[in-house]
Amino acid sequence: MKPSPRCVVVCLWTCAAALVAQQPEASGKARPAAVSVIAADDIAGFDSFPPQTQTLIRKAADLTRRNLTYQFASSDPKNGGMDCSGTIYHLLQSCGFKNVPRQADELCRWITLRSVLYRTEKAVSLADPAFSALLPGDLLFWSGTYDTTGPRHASISHVMLYLGKRKSDGKPIVFGASDGRTYEGQKRCGVSVFDFVLPKNGAKSAFHGYGPLPKKP
Repeated sequence: MKPSPRCVVVCLWTCAAALVAQQPEASGKARPAAVSVIAADDIAGFDSFPPQTQTLIRKAADLTRRNLTYQFASSDPKNGGMDCSGTIYHLLQSCGFKNVPRQADELCRWITLRSVLYRTEKAVSLADPAFSALLPGDLLFWSGTYDTTGPRHASISHVMLYLGKRKSDGKPIVFGASDGRTYEGQKRCGVSVFDFVLPKNGAKSAFHGYGPLPKKP
């Protein structure tokens, strides 16, 4: 028995709605920005960082001051916002990195192939020895932060940049884009600085690993 045209339309509409629901805020439906800013001088030991890392962090800090919201599928500040991988993609491009992948899982594979990826699947805190190689300027990767569509490398769904520790209190902080992560206990939406905390045990998301950026040719 063939389904009626009405059933087909309803089914297609339902599937489309479910697909959208699996993604972060869709393009064109972004919430107003609610971001926190950071200055390079707020980061402990910044003056001793390698010049490339200093440039990277300065540019990241500048982006936090532009009041950019979380905009799914955007990698251009001119759109008023960017998503997580779009933010890192834009940042790295602006720092002169070539052939930078656009998607979070592709960035993870890029680090794996052209640099080194440190896995942290057994770590329960940032004090774990698995984080002993972590340095400011490294990329950070999470899996399971939302339901992705299509195949992905190691189910990676989120990427951010490790900034280092805040000079005032030693707390580790990160840079990127999110709609829901926190800074100083407040939920943020947009391109911002965030607290670096690992997902709780039993959470759907997991911290996958980190790695330094590839050397420029």
